[in-house]
Amino acid sequence: MPTSTSATDPITYNFRDDGRIPNNPHLPLVLYRAGIDLAGSPDPEAVIEKTFAANGWGNMWRNGIYPYVHYHSMIHEAMGIARGRARVRFGGENGEEIEITPGDVVILPAGTGHQCLEQSPTLVVIGAYPPSGSYNLCRGTRPDHAKAVLTIPKVPLPPTDPVFGSDGPLIALWR
Repeated sequence: MPTSTSATDPITYNFRDDGRIPNNPHLPLVLYRAGIDLAGSPDPEAVIEKTFAANGWGNMWRNGIYPYVHYHSMIHEAMGIARGRARVRFGGENGEEIEITPGDVVILPAGTGHQCLEQSPTLVVIGAYPPSGSYNLCRGTRPDHAKAVLTIPKVPLPPTDPVFGSDGPLIALWR
């Protein structure tokens, strides 16, 4: 199993509903800087995928981050950076711009807006989801927002942290 940094170093962000992007009223976005050790790995994608899978997060994808603001109102999402870098705005127009680099893992609670503002040509992101919830894509329209504020509170909490498992900081932060 890949090694990780200290499970006591999460960085959290709370975002308010801006009328278009609901964000999550109760759960913070969690960022683990260099949360997964990719040093010396010829296949960082596989290291991240193995870590997420070992901790019960699945339905994985490899890609980038959409260049338009969007969110998922019926499921939480983890994103691990395998290669390259990106500047992503989380939380909608009034959110926070964060530079993410290889080994970083961002865990977005349902409703959290995200948008790639800038990326390197080599960017590869691994996305994953907890076992409960349904994937959907919302673009910040009024009808999306009206539905989302009703569905977000119903999204089940994940049973494990995608990086650190059942004893990870996410569990305490989201309970």
